[in-house]
Amino acid sequence: MIRRPPRSTLMRSSAASDVYKRQVSTQSTGQQSFLRTTPTPPPLPRGFLLFYIMSWQAYVDDQLVGTECVTGAAIIGHDGSVWAANNLALKNGEGAALAALFNNSSSAFSAGVVVGGIKHLCIRADARSVYGKKGAGGVVCVKTGQCVLIGKYDESVQPGQATTVVEKLGDYLIENGC
Repeated sequence: MIRRPPRSTLMRSSAASDVYKRQVSTQSTGQQSFLRTTPTPPPLPRGFLLFYIMSWQAYVDDQLVGTECVTGAAIIGHDGSVWAANNLALKNGEGAALAALFNNSSSAFSAGVVVGGIKHLCIRADARSVYGKKGAGGVVCVKTGQCVLIGKYDESVQPGQATTVVEKLGDYLIENGC
């Protein structure tokens, strides 16, 4: 007879649940007798759970656009590839050009900041942040260890609110090694 594990060990792994998983049961059907064990799932590849735990799209939807302090947002890699976006479409080559602005701030001031096909006047450019303004709207870009955060705002949002939201998410990602 197989003892059932307590309910507290059914969903999460513990030493007690491992003991119950290794129990062997014997069943007899007529003349035959066979052993049945609880199969263990194969190990997951490294980084597999990271995909489900940390979604870049969730950062864009919840932490940037969800605050209503930015109207569009994207997260791109340092190579310019788009990882996640909401209400912000980058044209071909814009991601790579935007990521390159952090390495050469003087080109940001001379060429401007182009996001979504719109050229913005650069008002700040350094190794961490690039800000662009076009009329009453603008963009805020923050570079972290692995990615670049882009937040777009329009005339309904104060520039300081958009800057605070994007910079705080950048601080959080930098503190957590992203």
